[in-house]
Amino acid sequence: MGPNGSGKSTLAQTLMGHPGYAVTGGTVRFRGKDLLAMAPHERARAGLFLAFQYPREIAGVTLRGFLFAAQKACLAGRGDSAIGSPIEFQRVLEEKMRTLAIAQAFAERFVNEGFSGGEKKKAELLQMHVLQPALALLDETDSGLDIDALKTVAEGINAMRMQNAECRMQNFSCVLVTHYARILEYVKPDRVHVMVGGRIVESGGAALAHALERGGYAKYGVVEKIA
Repeated sequence: MGPNGSGKSTLAQTLMGHPGYAVTGGTVRFRGKDLLAMAPHERARAGLFLAFQYPREIAGVTLRGFLFAAQKACLAGRGDSAIGSPIEFQRVLEEKMRTLAIAQAFAERFVNEGFSGGEKKKAELLQMHVLQPALALLDETDSGLDIDALKTVAEGINAMRMQNAECRMQNFSCVLVTHYARILEYVKPDRVHVMVGGRIVESGGAALAHALERGGYAKYGVVEKIA
């Protein structure tokens, strides 16, 4: 959590390898590897996932086709020889869509084309469930959502966490970037970190998020300006 311009989205995008950012110092280790030495697609294959604040449209490519290609690339990159057939993928996709309460026809639409804000976030949740990342970076995934869409997003995150708890072979962690504590009513955080000016200035439990909701960021010397 943190005010506008504090570096939250920059951190998420830099970890994923956005070409607009250059790391000038320090190191990042991910599952024993030097993350900064890897190209973005290599980071994705290694188990990193980024849900964008503003997902792009991909005209002419169905969500089903996109997900099948992405899953195949990730499995190949991880050295998994058991790459499923299109029929097996169809079974998995249908199962994931039922879990997220998404209509099957949704998969036949072009990626994000004509999608509402809530539908774009649902599509990214579906991507996360299909690709099964080790670490998901969710960049303001609650931005602009109404209460029903927010609950759907939260249920999708919680389903991944529940799967992680039930299957010890599955490791899943999530960094959720948000301005508000509203989504934390549905997704209970293990830890809350406050970022101001590109630095973590305070950490705590869920109570910290609610304190920020009441008092804002003034205690950190942040003055919100109104244009």
